[in-house]
Formats: sequence, structure tokens, C-alpha cells
Amino acid sequence: MKRILVAAALLVGSLSFLAPSSYAAPSQPAPAATQPAAQNAAPAQPLNSVVAVVNDDVITAVELAKRVHTVLMQLRQNNTPPPPLQLLRRQVLERLIVERLQLTMAANKGIKVGDEQLNAVIGRIAAQNKLTLDQFRAALAKEGVAFADFRTQIRDQIIMNDLRQREVDSQVHVTPEEVDEFLTRNAGSSNLNVEYHLGHILISVPEGASPEQVQQARAKAEKVLTQLRGGADFKQEAASYSGGQHALQGGDLGWRRWGQLPTEFANAVVTMAPGDISGLIRTSSGFHIIKLYEKRGEKREMVTQTHARHILIRTNDITSDYDARTKLSRLRDRILAGESFADLARANSEDPGSASKGGDLGWVNPGSLVPEFEKQMDALKPGQISQPFKTQFGWHIVQVLGRRQRDNTDELRQARAEEAIRQRKIEAATQDWLRRLRDEAYVEYHLNGN
Repeated sequence: MKRILVAAALLVGSLSFLAPSSYAAPSQPAPAATQPAAQNAAPAQPLNSVVAVVNDDVITAVELAKRVHTVLMQLRQNNTPPPPLQLLRRQVLERLIVERLQLTMAANKGIKVGDEQLNAVIGRIAAQNKLTLDQFRAALAKEGVAFADFRTQIRDQIIMNDLRQREVDSQVHVTPEEVDEFLTRNAGSSNLNVEYHLGHILISVPEGASPEQVQQARAKAEKVLTQLRGGADFKQEAASYSGGQHALQGGDLGWRRWGQLPTEFANAVVTMAPGDISGLIRTSSGFHIIKLYEKRGEKREMVTQTHARHILIRTNDITSDYDARTKLSRLRDRILAGESFADLARANSEDPGSASKGGDLGWVNPGSLVPEFEKQMDALKPGQISQPFKTQFGWHIVQVLGRRQRDNTDELRQARAEEAIRQRKIEAATQDWLRRLRDEAYVEYHLNGN
């Protein structure tokens, strides 16, 4: 099941900012207090009771029990010792509250996910796990996961991702001047070619916090840091106390290039060795602690570029798939008979970007074209012309003119610099957005033991 859940995370998108990676709920949830990993049993709470009021909505004990069960399962799969049950329930409840606020906002903005889109995502998850849909259902059932609950979780994750893209990502822009400045500032830095595997704990500070609140957060962070330096398990401490979006994955940020790290983390990590734990790092979000698990270098990036040209015929109410395919077949026959590909592309192709250039796409890097097109192109030898094939844009024929090996390191470096700046901005903006969303909400707790 671990492999399936990871695939879900990768396919849905960058969802870790929004919610824990609980992409499934158990079909027969046990009350969280019955889990053997939790040493400190919480007071019994009826499963039909309300554990939190969130504005005009509620979170029930059964919802909390399902999510706690799922998180415990994932922590075990990741070999992360679970925190005491009472702490875990509170952490999970806080995450459910933030999710509920996002889903409510999304509903108010009319953001929906249709069955066709949802089915396509689940189909891709199954395919990535090399399973048919029926086999995927069976794999979920074997782990005690109801398929209907899985669909609901994936639907919610897609909705929250769409909301974040509208509210945060779409507002983030990177200018060429920022990229140039970033590359100039880090010119010659070997750090750009290094990846770091980090753990992260955040002790949050509310927006507009008073000096007393800041001091309380600092004291809590110092206590956690003392426990870590005394030998406490980093992942367990993250799951217990962190307010970061990766808390319920043990605070694991995964592998990130140096340029993709928040500036404060990037400055700290270059002086750390694997296994080291940082001191407190203060940002507007609160107090951070990072642990460096591993680091690895990067070699020069050699890629195989393909020089190709194509002819595109779009389908519409007048031109059917049959019509487009037939027209391209005839054009292909004329080219094979000696007519100019470029002339026929100028006269017939409906790709505004390449038609005037005789269909020439120039030298393209792997991954720069849609997968269906790239698959057809990669199967050709130089000089060969494909049979007509369909992509989301219409019907094509493609000819490969040549291939070459090219050192693409500098171009990738620039692209990664742009992405690094963008991700830094998105992470900071997302954290601020979620904090404002939470701070402005009315929340009333009814969780036993809290």
C-alpha cells in the first residue's frame, strides 16, 4: 500500500502544502485509542460526536478516527515511531480543520472535480503502480481501504490543489532579473549542484503574534530542540509537535536542490553534515528545526535532443477524426513520393507556431512535448515519417530530421534557478495563506482530553 499512496501523491500534484498524504481512509476504522502504537490511551469519545466546530461546519469523531488510523498506518510504513495518541489526534484534527476551511472556500468559489477528471487521475495512479483498475481496487481492499473513501480523498486533494493554484501559485511571478540575480549571486557555487534530503519541524507563530506568543513558541521550539539533541527521534517529534505541512510524514521534505530550499534553510544546510540537526531558524512563520539526512552531488546534464517537424490537422464540428487521419495519410504519401514536407506543412498545418517554418519544431529536449507526440517521435529514425497519430491538439504526422547529444547543464541551471525562486515564493506564500485562513476561522474544540 505504501507504493500506492506515494503514487497518489505524485500524480495529484504538489499537495503536501495543503494536507497530509492521507490519500485513503480505512473501510473499517477502529477508534484511534485501540491502535497498539499509541501508548497513552485517550478518553473514549462516541464516534458520532462532534470533535470540532469550524465556522458553520463540523468535524466528527468518526472522521477523526478514520484519519488517525490512516496516519498511523502510514507512519508504520515509513518506519516512523508514532507520537503519543493524544498528540497525534490533536495534530490530525488541526490538519482536518485546515482541510475543511480550504474545501469550504473552494465550494464557495465553485471549484469542482467531475467524475471524468477524477477517474482519469485514479486510472493514472493505478497505471503508475502497474495495476489495472480492478487490481488496484483489490489492492486497496486488501489493505482495508474502501474504494469510495479513496475516491473522496483524491477528489478533496485535487480540489485543494486547484484552490491553492488559484489563490497562491497564480499570484507568484518570477522575473528574468530575479533569475539573473540568483545566478550571479550563486555563480560558481557548488551548492547549486547538490541535493539535500531534509527533515523539518516548524513551531508556528500566529500572524501578528504578541511578544508573549512569540516567546511561548520559542520556548516550545527550544524544548523540542533539547529533546532532539538528547536523542529523541526526529520523525516522531515532527509528527508530535510540528506545524509544518509535512508533519504527519515525520517532517520529511524529501530530496531538494540547494536552490529549491527556503533561503534560511539554504544558508544553514551548507555548514551541516549528514545527521546534523540545526539550531532554531526564525522566519515569519515561526521557529524551524531542520535535520540533514543525506546529500548528493550532480553531474553535467547530457541530453539527447531531436530535430523534428510536423503537420497538424485539428478536429472540429466539420473535420472529424476520420477526415483528419485521411488527410494526413494522403499528405504523407505525397511526401514519400517526393513532394516537399516543408511546403505541404506551410499549406496545410494548423499549428500556428510551426506552420510558417515548414512545420519545423527545432531541436527539442526530452519532456518538452506532450507524451503522445514524444512517444511517436522517439520511435522514428532520422528521415522517417510517422503514421498519423492523435494528441490532445489534433492529428499529426512527424518527421525526425536528426538527433544529437548536447550538454544542457547551463540551460537546466537557468530553468532550475527560475523554478527554485518560484518554489521559494510559493512555499512562503502558501504558509502565510494557510495561517491567515486558520487564524481568521472560528474554531471550537470538543475533543476529549484537550
